[in-house]
Amino acid sequence: MTVDDTGSGADADGRVGPPQRPAASGRVDPHEADPVEDPLALRLEGLILGAERRYTPFQAARSAGVSMELASRFWRAMGFADIGQAKALTEADVLALRRLAGLVEAGLLSEAMAVQVARSTGQTTARLAEWQIDSFLEGLTEPPEPGMTRTEVTYPLVELLLPELEEFLVYVWRRQLAAATGRVVQAADDEEMVDRRLAVCFADLVGFTRLTRRMEEEELGELVEAFETTAADLVAAHGGRLIKTLGDEVLYAADDGGIAAEIALRLIETMSNDETMPELRVGMAFGTVTTRMGDVFGTTVNLASRLTSIAPRDAVLVDSAFAEELIRSGEAPASEAEAAEAAAAAEKEGEEPPTYRFALQPMWQRPVRGLGVVEPWLLTRRNAGGNAGG
Repeated sequence: MTVDDTGSGADADGRVGPPQRPAASGRVDPHEADPVEDPLALRLEGLILGAERRYTPFQAARSAGVSMELASRFWRAMGFADIGQAKALTEADVLALRRLAGLVEAGLLSEAMAVQVARSTGQTTARLAEWQIDSFLEGLTEPPEPGMTRTEVTYPLVELLLPELEEFLVYVWRRQLAAATGRVVQAADDEEMVDRRLAVCFADLVGFTRLTRRMEEEELGELVEAFETTAADLVAAHGGRLIKTLGDEVLYAADDGGIAAEIALRLIETMSNDETMPELRVGMAFGTVTTRMGDVFGTTVNLASRLTSIAPRDAVLVDSAFAEELIRSGEAPASEAEAAEAAAAAEKEGEEPPTYRFALQPMWQRPVRGLGVVEPWLLTRRNAGGNAGG
């Protein structure tokens, strides 16, 4: 439950609660008994929630059979601030509390895990809701005719979109859950379910800080959106997983080093062919990674980030473990001399020579802050002739 900057409360499911009347000090009084209501906000809330406000937070917790302390933990985990005892909650909020508490009581989830479920769901859906309002509904609710108000356009539009978007959200969530479950089932042992060996990659736009000073906000936003869209599409199409986007940087992971390498090089190739986009630098590492709430942590992630910061423009640097993984899997030769020897031996035996997708060039060892001395390798694509490409 929140009180946002406009004084509008939101409940445990992201719902807008009653706008609060400012106190004399200019602050919102969470215990205000007679809030100022916005008619459009109330109409839209009723449409979206499909239920009327009936409960204060205390009443909702009591009706759900949980302590106020646990209810507050759940609500805050979902990203909502306290709203005192305003009557802003519905039957759906009571049911949500009852379900979470029921999972704990049945022993299916620990209390800490239930709070994590609430937090991960809240963070993910909050970002989705903000994006839809900022980028989607805002553009569609521009009054089409002079004299029409945004209110007259918004309500019927939300009424039409709501069931379709809800069904689509559930569909995508089930698809993603199936994919994530499949990856866990394929893990070699129980430890790999949390600490797994993955290829981790950062891709960073070069000179982004300078661009922010030169470009208009709208133009900069379009550039960032184009970069994120390109990266997300390439990562998904080739079997990687986009972990997060950070404006001028994206982080993705893959179970297979060859998949991660292919995505990295395609990112470089795609971006370099677009004159409107800045240059890109990419850093990758392979090793044990801790996964938590959809994010990745650990030394491997830190090393990939550091390699990105020292990578040449429009180039990919990998760590020695990543290079060893590509060599082990036959995706790259240890050296061009080894590739030539393997080709000569195959020709002598009348066999097809081995084919390599990638080439690796060792770079100078260098100290990396917090990680000691590392040996980066420059990753490139091998051309049709079997030699390392540029």
